[in-house]
Amino acid sequence: MKVKFKYGIRTYSGKLDDLVFCSCYNDTVCIARKYVYPRFSEQIVSISHNLATIWANGSSEFKAQLELYAKLNETENVPDDQWAPNSYALWIEVMYNWAADNNVDLDSLTIEEFTIMGTAVRTVKNCVLNGYLKPVTGYDMMTAPF
Repeated sequence: MKVKFKYGIRTYSGKLDDLVFCSCYNDTVCIARKYVYPRFSEQIVSISHNLATIWANGSSEFKAQLELYAKLNETENVPDDQWAPNSYALWIEVMYNWAADNNVDLDSLTIEEFTIMGTAVRTVKNCVLNGYLKPVTGYDMMTAPF
């Protein structure tokens, strides 16, 4: 539905009460819709718990290099008007893309299977070279194994 505000407010973007507001047409029109709470399926919950377990078993050197990559990525690849993903979010995105390319079931993936099959995403450098992450300055020096 189209929304009009009092006190000279033209548009608003965000969530308020049970509505989500969206600005359109260069902030000249505001549209609102009812907020729908997301539903989490058992598969999504299972995959997220499994990936969290694998992440917990990763090396601290890899995590530190991925954190450095995330900070460089924020300055070099992410526009100023967007939030930059942190290292864990980048790793989750890499894992989903890698699993889709290699027909890997993230629900049943174990750390041992990841160690054997995950050479394409074992280091930050491999992630960039295989197209799972965007290149940043100095990525070729980020070779700590997962």
